Amino acid sequence: QVLLVESGGGLVQAGGSLRLSCAASGRTSGSRAMGWFRQGPGKEREFVAAITPSGDSTSYADSLKGRFTISRDSAKNTVYLQMNSLKPEDTAVYYCAARRFGGSWPFSAPYAYEYWGQGTQVTVSS
Repeated sequence: QVLLVESGGGLVQAGGSLRLSCAASGRTSGSRAMGWFRQGPGKEREFVAAITPSGDSTSYADSLKGRFTISRDSAKNTVYLQMNSLKPEDTAVYYCAARRFGGSWPFSAPYAYEYWGQGTQVTVSS
């Protein structure tokens, strides 16, 4: 089992920054790729970013590249999402997820992930 708990969400003005954290626990949590997804009002869940188990490679949604940065701290078993230059359209519930073992699915595919956190709300005001 893998337990994921997000934190760091809140209200921020457009142009501001926020850092989300995802604390992971469980025997296999450190061996899995991790991803961030988000779901805005009236929208479907969409891919934000992903990172390999070792942290040697990352992937981002094209529209977010350059503003968002994903990272992980192996010692703390925590993955982070640094969000800069926030826009109102970034308003959403943000979820972290742990990828399944095996397979060769795209990092952006929700079905490639086995465990999900409960989400943390990010609201960007104009």
